[in-house]
Amino acid sequence: MTITAGKIKCGSLVFFCLLSCMSCKKTAPPETGEVDSEWIENRGHLYEYGICVDSLDITNYTIKSGDSPSAIFTRIGFSANMTDRLCKASGEVFDPKKLRAGMTYTTIAARDSLAAIRYIVFARSMTDFSIIELAGDSIKAYGYNKEIRFERRYMEGVITSSLWNIIKNKGADPLLALKISDILAWQVDFFDVKEGDSFRVAYNVAFIDDTTSLNVSSVEGLVFVHRGKEFTAIPFTQDSIREYFDAEGNSLRGAFLKAPLDFFRITSRFTNARFHPILKRYRAHHGVDYAAPTGTPVKTIGDGAVVAKGFDKNGGGNFVRIKHNSVYTTTYMHLSRFGNGIQPGAHVKQGAVIGYVGSTGLSTGPHLDFRVHKNGQPTDPLKMESPPAEPVRAGLRDSFNLIRHTVLAEMDSMRLTVEN
Repeated sequence: MTITAGKIKCGSLVFFCLLSCMSCKKTAPPETGEVDSEWIENRGHLYEYGICVDSLDITNYTIKSGDSPSAIFTRIGFSANMTDRLCKASGEVFDPKKLRAGMTYTTIAARDSLAAIRYIVFARSMTDFSIIELAGDSIKAYGYNKEIRFERRYMEGVITSSLWNIIKNKGADPLLALKISDILAWQVDFFDVKEGDSFRVAYNVAFIDDTTSLNVSSVEGLVFVHRGKEFTAIPFTQDSIREYFDAEGNSLRGAFLKAPLDFFRITSRFTNARFHPILKRYRAHHGVDYAAPTGTPVKTIGDGAVVAKGFDKNGGGNFVRIKHNSVYTTTYMHLSRFGNGIQPGAHVKQGAVIGYVGSTGLSTGPHLDFRVHKNGQPTDPLKMESPPAEPVRAGLRDSFNLIRHTVLAEMDSMRLTVEN
């Protein structure tokens, strides 16, 4: 891999759909799943969706509200009989129930007097497509994945306001801030970052068509300094699961998240005597209030089962209660609405969206009232300790140490390249 101007160009993951092309010397049969390297590297030809389109015309369309496959096939000129055949042939790779207004499809036609359509391409996403190929009387349908290229990048900075702002101001996708906060969610409260905290991060950005950026795909190395303490995150795969570990091989994944929201402001803390703004009297507030805009996703801080969901008439409004184990239970209150599938008895994974911030019940504005009970007794969520997950096993220590050395050395190298 080569380092250039703070970027490292990595090898691409190439997915080619195996189609025959009359104007190309090399072909690869769709049935084999194998691609001839000379066919891949054939130069001087233009490809779209894995199809050689040198002598073909491409027309793009947008799906309208109420469109169905049969309506689309009819609109682009096929007879009723041919439309029926196309619908049946495409059924294995194309689900008509997933058609939505605004999605796109493409026709690829011969550049001659007949202008016969050779291919119809439906976009399932920016990278996934369903292709219908017409060759004489035969119809073939198959899936195609556009080539995805990953580019390694490096960034560092000193925080003056927030991690989100500094990453955005440096011209990077702010999604990187979310990925960093997710990785260190058990070690750092990212709404308590201080001016002067700093970070160094190596990350991958996914591209399609060489120029279209999809998103920040992964963090490949991270050093974050918070209040003078350094936190290191090294990606390592153990038991087929890719996780992040500190420099000593301890997992950065705790049993509970630090907070049930990504971005928030604490407006009220755990206390036995808080003046209630609506009731106008002092009473215990055995939770933490997180102010956030209405509709902000609320996440469960750990795996567990939903034991209650409903409306609390005592002031809590819409709420969800989750039992994590025999010791801990958490409650999320004042929700505007509930997450999909949140019902008593449902099992949820850590980080799953169980509801959205609202102002139901006794509330002066949108916020989440978050409560934790330990062995049936209320406990301060901000002081709750979370036991770490399993560290790197002894038999994998040598492999982890090698990867840690490689990651940190690569980050040092990228840092020097950017500085120069």
